[in-house]
Amino acid sequence: MLLALIVLVLILTSLAKKYLKGQGVTSAPKGFQNAVEPVITFVRDDIAKPNLGPKYKKYLPYLLTVFFFILINNIFGLLPGAANVTGNIAFTAVMGIISFFVIIFSTNKHYWEHVFWFPGVPLPVKLLMIPVELLGVFTKPFALIVRLFANMTAGHIIILSFISLIFIFGEMSKGAGYAFSPVSIAFAVFIYVIEILVAFIQAYIFTNLTAVFIGGAIGDHHYEEDVHPHH
Repeated sequence: MLLALIVLVLILTSLAKKYLKGQGVTSAPKGFQNAVEPVITFVRDDIAKPNLGPKYKKYLPYLLTVFFFILINNIFGLLPGAANVTGNIAFTAVMGIISFFVIIFSTNKHYWEHVFWFPGVPLPVKLLMIPVELLGVFTKPFALIVRLFANMTAGHIIILSFISLIFIFGEMSKGAGYAFSPVSIAFAVFIYVIEILVAFIQAYIFTNLTAVFIGGAIGDHHYEEDVHPHH
């Protein structure tokens, strides 16, 4: 994790220096800068802006940090001999808790009104909805934690299972072990390639859901404006 953090800082600070010098601003980006810039633009235009609206600039640094930090750790977890950091529930729990505090500190009175006293709803339904809505406040970070952990762990377990089949068949018969080895390795390599795609997808999903939850925290008042336009 610390190695991924160092790589993250070195990559992004080196790119920032190029932009400060004018490369990518007054001229076209070059080299690795040309590869990273579309990713940054994607996070800005397809994650931050649609979910956060005019306030996207305030949260974009956090969303970019989360995306690249998870992505780098996901990729490191695919290297032989490296640790699957994002497949550790402690890592995803800390990431989810940080996002939880970002969401909570982004809330306003309109958000909590919809949690504790849903406007335009009969009193009995309000009393029923309070524990449900309050539980929803905590299930959002829990969904972030479990989703990333489960997906990154599952792929490694599948790869391990295919490799283990070689030894299982080998215990039955050496011939069976040697015969099944190419099939097992082929499937393991296939899943490994899929895992590279999953590394990007899970970084995107975590970042996108974080943006969605933050957007809900700062934008729930639009509902009240629609229901009570005279306000």
